[in-house]
Amino acid sequence: MNKTFVIGDIHGGLKALQQVLKRANVTTKDRLIFLGDYVDGWSETPAVLDFLIELSLTYTCVFMQGNHEEMLLKWLKKEDDNALWRFHGGEATVQAYQNISLRVIEKHIAFLQQLNEYYIDEHNRLFVHAGFTHLKGVTFEYFRGMFWWDRTLWETAMAVDGTLSANSVRYPQRLKLYNEIYVGHTPVIRFGESAPMNFANVWNVDTGAAFTGKLSILNVDTKEYWQSDALPSLYPNEKGRN
Repeated sequence: MNKTFVIGDIHGGLKALQQVLKRANVTTKDRLIFLGDYVDGWSETPAVLDFLIELSLTYTCVFMQGNHEEMLLKWLKKEDDNALWRFHGGEATVQAYQNISLRVIEKHIAFLQQLNEYYIDEHNRLFVHAGFTHLKGVTFEYFRGMFWWDRTLWETAMAVDGTLSANSVRYPQRLKLYNEIYVGHTPVIRFGESAPMNFANVWNVDTGAAFTGKLSILNVDTKEYWQSDALPSLYPNEKGRN
């Protein structure tokens, strides 16, 4: 295996995904780790899922579940039609599925049902959509939904004083468990940034593709990253997520 790349939240932006894979010169020898939220926001959610399924046939791919996959799966299975989900990007997805066949929908359901809650690689690097809360780590997590809803891990990392030693009793226990942690879920544009952010040993790769930002792909070994064009420029007749 050559390189390992991690990809941030896509939110229905297939054009952006295709751009970053090309700009990073990704090959079939590389490993691609997707942090979740492939869906909801821009108009190409079904096409994104088709693309990811096809990509996994020739590339080594690891797919995390995000909170938007949880909500979409419930809608596709006719278990829930959440008004808040529709407001936060789901409505574009509902419209995109109007002319999608039942066969394709069933294929998407199968894909969504086999997504990973988290992934720990051979270097003890954790990849998870949002975070976790248990002080002993992800395998002890009581509340599995925190993997795709938690923001406290990222907030904790942002609050760590850069001069604080990891040996200090004040250093957050959760951050000691893994060599590095990669998350999405919380767009860095909320903090006035446009590129992947790093605090302590936590990297946030959600660069706001759902909104006005770009999609990012990051080499986890070198920390070099590549970005798409801003999503509104790729979908000029759409508004993305609220």
